[in-house]
Amino acid sequence: MSSSVIDIVNVKVKVNVKVKVKVIVKVMVNVKVKVKKSWPSKKIVRIFCIRSKNFFYLCTDKTTTKHQTLPMTKNEFRNCIDKLEDVLDQIKTSAHQLHDHVNQTYDKVHPYGFHLDMVADSVFKHGDVVCANENDVLPLFFGAYYHDSIEDARLTYNDVMKIARTWMNDDQALMAAEIVFALTNDKGRTRKERAGEKYYQGIRTTPYAPFVKLADRLANITYSFTHCNEANIHMKSVYQHELPEFLEAITAPTDGPRFVLPQAMIDEIMQIVQTSTEEGEK
Repeated sequence: MSSSVIDIVNVKVKVNVKVKVKVIVKVMVNVKVKVKKSWPSKKIVRIFCIRSKNFFYLCTDKTTTKHQTLPMTKNEFRNCIDKLEDVLDQIKTSAHQLHDHVNQTYDKVHPYGFHLDMVADSVFKHGDVVCANENDVLPLFFGAYYHDSIEDARLTYNDVMKIARTWMNDDQALMAAEIVFALTNDKGRTRKERAGEKYYQGIRTTPYAPFVKLADRLANITYSFTHCNEANIHMKSVYQHELPEFLEAITAPTDGPRFVLPQAMIDEIMQIVQTSTEEGEK
């Protein structure tokens, strides 16, 4: 693609593509950007496109401003995890037991804790990119381990708050419960109704919910794209088809670190999809 000037107003920009694109691929492009005076910063770190059919979905790394709260450093985050190791183990065990109690499994062959651990793994790896301060570490991990507790394990919002208070103060417990609530699907007859605009609006406006939702999708994509039973083959197709709209839907209109989508996680998803596609074309 040749270099071009794009005034970014909407995330989804329709373009004329003559070649039929069968799969979602990531395309790194050289793009010049008209920087709006209303933007909080003129530093645009990177722009990438996700191409699907005749749409390009433009995303940018989060801009930085002088007044923006910076996330913890990697060392600070790791030190905090080490300090909270016992509590994090208790939260993990509690979440595993909760889903075991309702006999929930993952892909009918794994205890559901298998999936919860995959989601939490992204927090261990990338939490420093989003975590604003030490007080947010427990709510963030709790949100990862308990993200399906209302939807799948029969808990209420108040149940989640009560459990969170076992390890956190009221403010932390509220943050943790809000993450879980934001990731709980709405009532609906179809997948689209259960995860519609209202659902994604709740995610975009809840601190850390975009990150945990991305971690959840990364875990599901990683598993579905590496297992070949009928259910996983179906979900592989669903996730691939939904990917551009999904990334757009969880991108929050704010620069705060609590709403950031780590680029490394997006890159990992793209690599999984692209590798699978290339193998399928051989």
